[in-house]
Amino acid sequence: MQHLSKLLKIDNSNLAWVLRLSLHGLRTQLQEALKTATTDPGSTACQELLRELDILLQEAFQQETLSEKTVLSSQENSCWEDVLEPVSSEVKDELKLRQLSEVLLSDREISNYIGDYQILSTHDSDLWNEMQRLLLRVPEKIAHIWQEQMLTQASQLGATEDRRSHLSLPLIRNEYIYPGLKGKVEATGLYLSDQVDFDPRLMVQRHDGELDLLAAVVSIYLKFLELDSSLYHALKSVDRFGVRSLNDEREKSKYITALIDRFRRVQTTADNVDPVVALRARLDLDEAIHSLVYLPCAERYSWWGKLQQEARRTLDSMVEKTRHAGYHVQIRPLWGTYADVFNWSKDDLQLDIGGVRGEVSACLRVYAKINDEVLPGRVLFRSS
Repeated sequence: MQHLSKLLKIDNSNLAWVLRLSLHGLRTQLQEALKTATTDPGSTACQELLRELDILLQEAFQQETLSEKTVLSSQENSCWEDVLEPVSSEVKDELKLRQLSEVLLSDREISNYIGDYQILSTHDSDLWNEMQRLLLRVPEKIAHIWQEQMLTQASQLGATEDRRSHLSLPLIRNEYIYPGLKGKVEATGLYLSDQVDFDPRLMVQRHDGELDLLAAVVSIYLKFLELDSSLYHALKSVDRFGVRSLNDEREKSKYITALIDRFRRVQTTADNVDPVVALRARLDLDEAIHSLVYLPCAERYSWWGKLQQEARRTLDSMVEKTRHAGYHVQIRPLWGTYADVFNWSKDDLQLDIGGVRGEVSACLRVYAKINDEVLPGRVLFRSS
């Protein structure tokens, strides 16, 4: 431990900062593991290790606090220099979270899910949200560990968690996605609420049914299209030949139009006498929802992936309703090895990024069979 302690005490060292962040992450992971491994033979040794980590990190924090006081004293003595050459507040803001973002992007496990990503934000408020949105694409367990680490590091910069300042989007329940910050860094969080109205372009009110969930998901998508420049679409009716960046305003406009039109078709066919008409509309909307993607594709058990799965599960009740009307209906989401599913799909698209080679990265449209009519699915898959 002596070399760890020695590195942690070095002032103004990026390596020391990276080590502190890693130790905070290790401590968080071990604490979480202990909650479910109380009978593990290594639990006692793990608890002792946690105590040692606490001591190390406390010493590092005290050293950092002392260094900050020295710097502040030096700044007070050179106040005339600040008057002659004032430092832009924008430059200061830009630098506060930059190291944190660099450590995030250098994490190999994170890179597996977000690829070779470049930070776009120039202000801390935007950078906090950009980093948090990246975590919505990785498995939730990994994301939660990183979110804790980010709050810990933000606190060392003089910022604390703020659950009052947030962007609110509609859902059928209340759910904090990530908090904001207050103090030396101010940033909004993200909150989903069952009291927020749907996007006005959908022209729909809440009715406590499945349509509410679909309206909420579409509303969230429409807002993310404003906030996140990393999104792509692979909607066949808009462009069947590739995955298109939605930084292109024409592509974005076409995708938004198709998404809203498909939602409205679901709305107008909900009470149709022929349930097949309603089922077709639901399948088309499901395709539009799942055709909004990231590259690499978001992991299935990320926040983003789980939101899509929640929307897709609404197909089950529609299938049952159609079966009760006397139709033979099969629905099959297409996942796993591409060699096992390509006979069920059509017009698939091949990727050379993310995922597992030879496997499906995203099921854009489920396979469906209504009586004798086959409606092929569609997938994105990683090349072998």
